[in-house]
Amino acid sequence: MSRFGGHGHTGRVEDARFITGTGRYVDDIKPAGALHMKVVRAPYGHARLGAIDGAAASAVPGVVAILTGADLAADGVGAIPCVSLPRRADFSVQKVIEPPHRAMAVDTVRMVGEAVAIVLAETAEGARDAADTVEVEYDPLPAVVSPARAVAEGAPVLWPREAPGNVSFRYELGDAERWRAAEAAAAHMTRVSLSINRVSANPMEPRIAIGEYDRGTRRMTLTVGHQMPHQIRNVLARRIFDVPEAAVRVVSPDVGGGFGLKGGLFAEDILVLWAARRLGRPVKWLCERSEAFISDDHARETLVEAALALDAEGRFLGIRYDALANLGACVSLRGAHPPTNNLGSLSGPYTTPAIRADVRGVFTNTRPTSSYRGAGRPEATYVLERLISAAAAETGVDAFDLRRKNVIPPEAMPYDTGFLFVYDSGDFGRNMDTARALVDWDGFPARRAEAAARGKRRGLGIANAIEQAGGPVGNPWEERAELRFDPSGGVAALVGTMSNGQGHESVFARLVAGRLGIDPARVTVRQGDTDVSPFGRGSFGSRSMMTGGSALERACDKVIAKGCRIAAALLQAPADAVRFDAGTFAAEGAAGTLTIDEVIRAAFNVNGLPPDLEGGLDEIATFTPPAPTYPNACHICELEVDPDTGAVEIVRYVIVDDVGAVIDHAGMEGQIQGGFAQGLGQCLSESVVYDEDGQILTGSFMDYAMPRADDVPATELVTQGTPTANNPLGAKGAGEAGTIGALPAIMNAIIDALAPLGVTHIDMPATPSRIWEAIQSAKNTGRDVAPTR
Repeated sequence: MSRFGGHGHTGRVEDARFITGTGRYVDDIKPAGALHMKVVRAPYGHARLGAIDGAAASAVPGVVAILTGADLAADGVGAIPCVSLPRRADFSVQKVIEPPHRAMAVDTVRMVGEAVAIVLAETAEGARDAADTVEVEYDPLPAVVSPARAVAEGAPVLWPREAPGNVSFRYELGDAERWRAAEAAAAHMTRVSLSINRVSANPMEPRIAIGEYDRGTRRMTLTVGHQMPHQIRNVLARRIFDVPEAAVRVVSPDVGGGFGLKGGLFAEDILVLWAARRLGRPVKWLCERSEAFISDDHARETLVEAALALDAEGRFLGIRYDALANLGACVSLRGAHPPTNNLGSLSGPYTTPAIRADVRGVFTNTRPTSSYRGAGRPEATYVLERLISAAAAETGVDAFDLRRKNVIPPEAMPYDTGFLFVYDSGDFGRNMDTARALVDWDGFPARRAEAAARGKRRGLGIANAIEQAGGPVGNPWEERAELRFDPSGGVAALVGTMSNGQGHESVFARLVAGRLGIDPARVTVRQGDTDVSPFGRGSFGSRSMMTGGSALERACDKVIAKGCRIAAALLQAPADAVRFDAGTFAAEGAAGTLTIDEVIRAAFNVNGLPPDLEGGLDEIATFTPPAPTYPNACHICELEVDPDTGAVEIVRYVIVDDVGAVIDHAGMEGQIQGGFAQGLGQCLSESVVYDEDGQILTGSFMDYAMPRADDVPATELVTQGTPTANNPLGAKGAGEAGTIGALPAIMNAIIDALAPLGVTHIDMPATPSRIWEAIQSAKNTGRDVAPTR
């Protein structure tokens, strides 16, 4: 029996219901008497909103109500706030210009898909038919979708009063003087201009929400697939409806994928609650897939100008990062977070002494952007690692050697990067050396030549990735866990984290079972109901095992400590003489031992306990990490490009990862493989595209190209953990690791493959047409570049 594995059980207990169709998602819940909501959405990217005529819709059988933004405003419903504001180096919060992000437009629409009215009907079909008959007057206005154009003179302005220059914030980080000194001392400067593409999370389960209101208790209940039920309860109560937090309940049943998207607050979440309170009946809304592209938050879109200063020996002297982050038409609940709060990843695992960042958050006539797997970490790492590979190509230095020369040595730990991050542990050079050996880096020239003989162009790309996980210093993320016992020996583990596909039920059950020496089948994990577990931060930022798992670990410690006191009374031994191991209590010199089941039963027999000992074994524990952890990895991608078609085939992908202590290897590997697939999608095919009028051109999977199964190769994963001391489990987190390294590794490999043809840069997504066009353009300019290896 392992410490974390209970009695050797493997697999995920939740999978049985998922694969047999007995899972319980939001759409499986059908409240009696529920009305169905359909949202009437603006077809313009920017327009003045005129009269709304719902007469024809009201005549559709089954229609109960048609409500507008004016009704919402009259009821005093609040706007969606931004709760993840930029943090300065001293961890103080920087304010942003935050125009009202209303659940329905009142006088102006600023993006295609913005809600202008809702129809409530007895059936979903009736609501849909009625919504099609609502007549809305619009006076179109000029739109702007590019952040570069939005800040240019004469650009259309979204919020003339609040943000006349279309800028929400300017965020500066790092020492400008040190950067200028690095630039002046540089023997070589590498500069890149990068356009990071806009993407959509597209979880398997679309967003669905059910609102209910109990007029007797004056409580509202939102049932929604969410990553952070307790946090969203807080925002709904304090910022949207201005009621006590106890008046709001949030329930999240099974969640079919979150990826950061389901950590937000959306108009429809507010509207179902408001309509339920107003009409006195439950209200349900289901997002259709095509609707998701114009109602979900998007992510990532950033324009970057970056520079890397190197000395004559190839040592990194400094990095400059200037960015325009496209916030969309409003600042979403977490919209200011990705462009700012994870810029520490610009440090990478390197000894770069000077880093300077300057980011402007810009309003455009597009959907708001928000967190998506990695939430700024992939973007920062992509820029850093593209810079390094560009510098290697410009200076004729091997891309591996240039990185290896600059990595932080393990003996330097803990290491203060001087730019937000202080690494507690890691052996970055070992990761690189292992990955190099696995992929046979030195044998690549022969493989490249062989591919060329077949008419293919082969490339090799490398990237080192590091991220902050577990909660930032200065903004602690406390997590709560509770263990409850029943007289038959069952254990309920109540947690504030929220699984959205990661397998928390299985891993947490095995963790508790392993500590207590019982079968994992006896442990039931309960999550996703703010009435059951009163507090929790949820699941995001690769934090659940580090914080939720550690809180459970501490709760187990408290159970065992109390169990020792009970066992001491039963064994007639001093409490400090009792030891617990593998489900058994024993005391030196005492006759016999006690199993944990005997102690559990004894705990319910209050009359058999000393008067100073309360009955029961239930315990509550919280955990706040003293500092973040820093999962890190080396990714190497080898691929081939067909120059005649632009098609890319990844022939090998190696990841050497340090996620600290691995609690559940299968789960960890699944997380990294899934993250890699999402990174690959952004690199090769995925992109949300708008035309100049703010019309979305990628409104379905016919246009937005999600990777298919045969597009995603298996990765070769090796774990080389250096456990952290920042939590009792030694875990660092793995949820975002695969995505963070995939973007630069794949794109570096593509550029390496095309370098002999004169191609030095391609922006994501590197679609076949874009690659083919780059090759033709290089041919037309007559460039011919020798490979750098």
